[in-house]
Amino acid sequence: MDISIHSAFLPHDDAEAALGFYRDLLGFELRNDVGYNGLRWLTVGPPGQPGTNLVLFPPGADPGVTDDERRTVLEMMAKGTYAMVTLATPDLDSVFARLQAGDAEVMQEPTDQPYGIRDCAFRDPAGNTVRINEVS
Repeated sequence: MDISIHSAFLPHDDAEAALGFYRDLLGFELRNDVGYNGLRWLTVGPPGQPGTNLVLFPPGADPGVTDDERRTVLEMMAKGTYAMVTLATPDLDSVFARLQAGDAEVMQEPTDQPYGIRDCAFRDPAGNTVRINEVS
């Protein structure tokens, strides 16, 4: 079976702040910027990997989400407990330094984990956890 991940979704509550983090700090390409009813969906991805996309979406935009559910999602985003993505790089220290210099909120400095991964963690402007693993 030939199957891959094409898109993953993370919520955002400020499109410009999300672009500042994913495009300007992480260096992702902006691939799509779609507005509808005053809301924006942004598709970004790493250069040279056109088949890998991260869709940054307005939370609770689905018409099936109730007002109470929307409030819960926003509360969880504010606490940083709603969503997470794990990225990978061969040069963790360089990526960490770039994000730290760009005033991204550091959750964890580069650390050798007991389970064999060296990683760090940040919060994006919407509160999502962004873990970055070092890979060879």
